[in-house]
Amino acid sequence: MAREFQRGHKAKISDLTAGTDLYIGVQISGPGLGFDISCFGLDAGEQLSDDRYFIFYNQPKSPEEAIQQLGTQAGDTESFRVTLDRIPAQIQKLSFTATIDGAGQMSQIGPGYVRIVAGGEEVARYAFTGAEFSTERAVMLADFYLKDVWRFAAVGQGFDGGLDALLKNFGGEVAEEQQAAPEQPAAAPGFAPPAGPAPGFAPPVATGPPAPPQPAPGFGAPPAPAPAPVHAAPTMVAPMATPPPQAPPQAPPGQPPFGQVPPPQAPPGQVPGQMPGQPPFGQPPYGQPAPGQPPYGQPVTGQPMPGQGVPGQPAFGQPPQSPHAGQVPQTPGAGLAAAMQKYRELPTGQRWTQQNPKLMRADLAQAGGQPVLARQGSMVLYQGKVEFGYKGAGFTGRIVGNMTGQEMQLMRCTGRGQVFFAEEASYLHPIELQGDAICVSAENVLAFDESLQHEVRRIEGHGIPGGALFTMLFQGTGTVVVKTHGTPVVLPVTPTTYADSNAIVAWSAASQVVLSSQVRLRRNAYPGHSGETVNLQFRGAPGNFIIVQPYEV
Repeated sequence: MAREFQRGHKAKISDLTAGTDLYIGVQISGPGLGFDISCFGLDAGEQLSDDRYFIFYNQPKSPEEAIQQLGTQAGDTESFRVTLDRIPAQIQKLSFTATIDGAGQMSQIGPGYVRIVAGGEEVARYAFTGAEFSTERAVMLADFYLKDVWRFAAVGQGFDGGLDALLKNFGGEVAEEQQAAPEQPAAAPGFAPPAGPAPGFAPPVATGPPAPPQPAPGFGAPPAPAPAPVHAAPTMVAPMATPPPQAPPQAPPGQPPFGQVPPPQAPPGQVPGQMPGQPPFGQPPYGQPAPGQPPYGQPVTGQPMPGQGVPGQPAFGQPPQSPHAGQVPQTPGAGLAAAMQKYRELPTGQRWTQQNPKLMRADLAQAGGQPVLARQGSMVLYQGKVEFGYKGAGFTGRIVGNMTGQEMQLMRCTGRGQVFFAEEASYLHPIELQGDAICVSAENVLAFDESLQHEVRRIEGHGIPGGALFTMLFQGTGTVVVKTHGTPVVLPVTPTTYADSNAIVAWSAASQVVLSSQVRLRRNAYPGHSGETVNLQFRGAPGNFIIVQPYEV
């Protein structure tokens, strides 16, 4: 059964299929609309640095044929073949886009989808409708991006302008089409699947007279739409290399250029261009100082006499003087722009972007505009149109606050801007969940996507401050940002894994937690204290883990 995606959801390709030879089908249609469906092969900077990896109707495949455009088949408006293990290392992302060819806007489209087929079986589908867009003329549908491993992301982000504007956004250029490209014969491409049962991974091709194509068993393909109109858009190309200008032919040494009269020669002993009886151009008359220069033997204003030290420098043999308090030494050649360059914002187009180890940025426009929940007071900067609201913790949250004194008070961030989060210069760690779950100490939660399901859990035990340890369980698809004091360590869970309840940050939700007071950690307790501390013992199957910080809360 295909896994259903919503806008903003992501997943590892290995979680969907073990194969790397994938069929990508795109279905998009609208009354009276034609579409250009393309694939951009982008580098690490999300730029089209190599125009050979712009796959569209005039360039249907990449040089090594790792990306191929297959055309209309099996109910898909456009289809592609992507072989992930053949994509070169410089290509870090594949962005699949659709643009309107001619007049119209994306709000006019009907229900559409992007689907992944592997081994003849549909393994993932992202569905969208025109109600999600307005006046945009292009949409970035889905991404395949390399982050340790290849992953799939349902984007669904509208884009103003057509294919030319989208190309410029990725760093390409638009060249006017001088001659229409010859029409290709209607033969199936070399990769196109034959009629009948589905082959290794691709859906069947409709053959014979115009009739609804037969979907593969369990494939679930919709009926084939009418073919898109002939493309009338200009040819799209990436940055073009300009040939170097040709130098004009040079005349032989000592000879004037062709067609020109040689200049008159100066008399012996006279500088060329010098008038008889006049000094050379730019030189003062003999015996007179040049303009702005003092008479011979007089010092220049502002410069020391011979033997005198340079202003601001110590005299010869004298030690240098220390600068005045508060005086900042100037670095030659360094300016304000150069000094600020390493601190500039790092935009990536992702939902969460770590600006530095202690500052996190959330783009509210990503992930379908879903709100972000964050600890109150953690916002340090925002830009754009952002609204902040109070998110009540409910009855359970009030219990947490009353018993521990650390109520989890949240604020809800909505809008179309970017919000920056930090708290007390703590180290921040984004943890992306793809349908799995994790337990995080309530004290260590900074922010998270509202799409995540979250609840408060209580671990009771004698000796724990307040009588219990409160953690938050997160599960679903989204990101939770965890803060720590110092750099944490991740350890696998074994039968002998113990952690101080004041230092534990998070653990895998499948781990079993057992209270233990057998280990003596604090030897210098205050008077009247037993010197014992409460520890947590973790048990679980292989693959479970805990996260501990080098700090006790």
